[in-house]
Amino acid sequence: MTPSKILPAKSSLLVAALALAALGQAHAQGYPNKPIRMVVPYAAGGNADITARLIAKKMSDSMGVPILVDNKGGANGMIGTDIVAKAPADGYTLLMDASGPLVINPGLYAKVPYDTLKDFIPISQILTYQYVLVVPTNSSISNLPALVAKAKAEPGALSYGSTGIGGGGHLAGELLSLMTGTTLTHVPYKGSAPALADLLGGHLTFTYDTVITSVPQIEAKQLRAFAVSGPTRVKSLPQVPTMQELGYKGFDITQFVGLLAPAKTDPVIIARLHQEAVKAVKSAEIIQRLGVEGGNELVGSSPAEFQAQIQRELVMYAKLVKDANIKPQ
Repeated sequence: MTPSKILPAKSSLLVAALALAALGQAHAQGYPNKPIRMVVPYAAGGNADITARLIAKKMSDSMGVPILVDNKGGANGMIGTDIVAKAPADGYTLLMDASGPLVINPGLYAKVPYDTLKDFIPISQILTYQYVLVVPTNSSISNLPALVAKAKAEPGALSYGSTGIGGGGHLAGELLSLMTGTTLTHVPYKGSAPALADLLGGHLTFTYDTVITSVPQIEAKQLRAFAVSGPTRVKSLPQVPTMQELGYKGFDITQFVGLLAPAKTDPVIIARLHQEAVKAVKSAEIIQRLGVEGGNELVGSSPAEFQAQIQRELVMYAKLVKDANIKPQ
């Protein structure tokens, strides 16, 4: 076969590729023109769900199409996350996810049905939130040094609750145990409410709970706060020091909630979604509802910044899970 006979075939393929690219560009430029589905891989009522509903409403009002929140809980967040991983990359199925499914589960489970780095494109990290170490007000333990001293004197006697294996509260407890050389007994629950009920009932020594769920009990003088889990103090608990301030250098359990899309979503669509998400994060209502009232730190990062955060935390949590020998149930 001569080169002259090959060229027309190559030319046809090039024309077809250019036509497809032009079609895709036209689709992206006309985006959105129908309702958008925002999957939350948790049941209604949690931090990721509340964030999704508030952000979706703001973005919907701005973009002129409905954005419908779809709760798909189960398997520690992996069911809903996997749904979006396998969805069409057309900008009409998005994921509002938290740290667990994206950066903790890959190091915790032998098999995860998606690849965090390959199957998603980050749009923006919406917020971060911390955990606070709390004890009942009537506890005989007066502060964190006293808690650590008691844990060293009575190995395994001190118990703490969390919202489940691999959750932020569990990881904070395990990190405390590693840093202090103590043995603490972890008791997993199916949510903050039952864990706090047992803590207040005297069945647990302490718990690392999310700030948003603990603040009401702290303000009501039912709980006392010893420290927050992130590198900076929390605005809603300005008097509570960080673990690092108390001498635990490098102690940082800060979780995120962020918006992502399936891999191969058009960059034009990603840019539009990022613009709208950041606009929502900076709105007065979101600042009040998620920041001031919710005790979260609002972020609104770029896709590249969010991607870098995900990559760092995949490594960090994989190491913590291995060092603490955490096994899923």
